[in-house]
Amino acid sequence: MAIVVPVAMEGLQIANRAGLVAHRKAVAIRLAESFLNEITVTEQWEGALQRGTFGDDYVGYEWRLENESWRGEALRLITVEVSYEAQGRQYTERLSTLVKPVSYQ
Repeated sequence: MAIVVPVAMEGLQIANRAGLVAHRKAVAIRLAESFLNEITVTEQWEGALQRGTFGDDYVGYEWRLENESWRGEALRLITVEVSYEAQGRQYTERLSTLVKPVSYQ
């Protein structure tokens, strides 16, 4: 019995950590998707800030925006990176899309 309790506790800690990371990852992906959709539709990606936070509603989640040319100047690759911490480790989720620059439309 003395051996089973520590092993069971370790198993519970691992399961808890996995659940927390999975939850935070799902939130980060939803935030990245929403942010990417918003800046794409409103065409704010051209003059957008390069990094920021999601405010008081999502404390601990930060975003970073990358805007680079893709296959010449005809298209731009827009990438939103959302970073967060879980169980003392830093994680990052990235979503990207291609857009036409406003001057080409």
